[in-house]
Amino acid sequence: MRKFSYTPTVKTIETMPDDARGKSFTEVQTAFIQVEQADEEQESAVTKKLLKNLKWIAGKNNTKHIVLHSFAHLSDSKADPEFTKTLFDHVEERLTNSGFVVDQTPFGYFLDLEVDAPGYSLARVFKDI
Repeated sequence: MRKFSYTPTVKTIETMPDDARGKSFTEVQTAFIQVEQADEEQESAVTKKLLKNLKWIAGKNNTKHIVLHSFAHLSDSKADPEFTKTLFDHVEERLTNSGFVVDQTPFGYFLDLEVDAPGYSLARVFKDI
């Protein structure tokens, strides 16, 4: 993406840390990730596939900076929030150890988003893991 910005608006999970700061990124790969209930039963395989896909798309878009964004509020099949946050933290750690710069949007919040994505085929990719 040429630009990805967020501003927290509504906290939806009270147990998550308070975070009212917004942030803006340029030339970043943003991953809108939905973790589903079935993913909890196959955490290792899901993590492996997610890492593979994130590294692949970041390489195709020539960036080493990835933003992880939880996008589960539109799904009927949501994983437990604690599981999802742990998965995100684990993926961030593994990517960082592989030389990536990784950020996460505040977990447990609705966010105002600003997205500027180029109009070519690999700018927006959907993967079902």
